[in-house]
Amino acid sequence: MRTASLLRESVDAICAELPGAELALAEDEIPSWKVGGKMFACFGHKYPGVAVKCDTVETATMLIEAGVAERAPYFHKSWVRLPDDAAPDEVTHRVTTSYDLIRAKLPKSVRDGLPSRKGA
Repeated sequence: MRTASLLRESVDAICAELPGAELALAEDEIPSWKVGGKMFACFGHKYPGVAVKCDTVETATMLIEAGVAERAPYFHKSWVRLPDDAAPDEVTHRVTTSYDLIRAKLPKSVRDGLPSRKGA
């Protein structure tokens, strides 16, 4: 079973490789990763794990029902929380998918200013 610190290290490593991704650690913010100023991965204090965005509410619901993820408290229903013991390949897939979804919705002028994403 992976601990919260190992999940955090894993997610940080994945996110650090994504073009334009920035770690937000301001005092008044929950630790999160952002692209173009928009959050795509968020670590909880009260609820361990990492919250990520899914493409649809239906996808989020399916992941929750399959036991892969849990409801992400305080987030829209299209977000899920991956627990500390989530499979590493699932974490990688969900974090990069969340990044791609958020990046795609950024204004064109912001997207055009970001480095290109290889392999997307």
